[in-house]
Amino acid sequence: MRHADADAGGSANCGDSHGDHSCPGGADTAAAPAGGAPPPHASGPGRDATSVATGPGMRPHIFTLSVPFPTPLEAEIAHGSLAPDAEPHQRVVGKNLAVSGRILVVRWEAEDCRLLRISVINFLDHLSLVVQTMQHFGPPISR
Repeated sequence: MRHADADAGGSANCGDSHGDHSCPGGADTAAAPAGGAPPPHASGPGRDATSVATGPGMRPHIFTLSVPFPTPLEAEIAHGSLAPDAEPHQRVVGKNLAVSGRILVVRWEAEDCRLLRISVINFLDHLSLVVQTMQHFGPPISR
């Protein structure tokens, strides 16, 4: 099993029975947190990318991204904005969004690392737009 820790992101590795190889075209993806500079390096739930073997020829790739927000309310707003976006390749790429406190956690699982990479990149584009919009309008007002 391959395991890599990263700040608010990580990488997905393609593998075959002869060893792990990076995905063609570069699958390494890292994202800065919503607030700007990345937090100090830390390991733990939501901060890893793992490639695991589940059987002969089956090597699903799991990518987990944790995005810290300044407040739990902002994490919920981002979740509400991003959750309705359906995964274009639902049959081969699974995506799950959850909020834990002020952290938005996104978990992907896919057999094909190229489709995984495309899904992560598309999500990061949407996340960037949501964060820019939230920054433009300022912090939310609690009700």
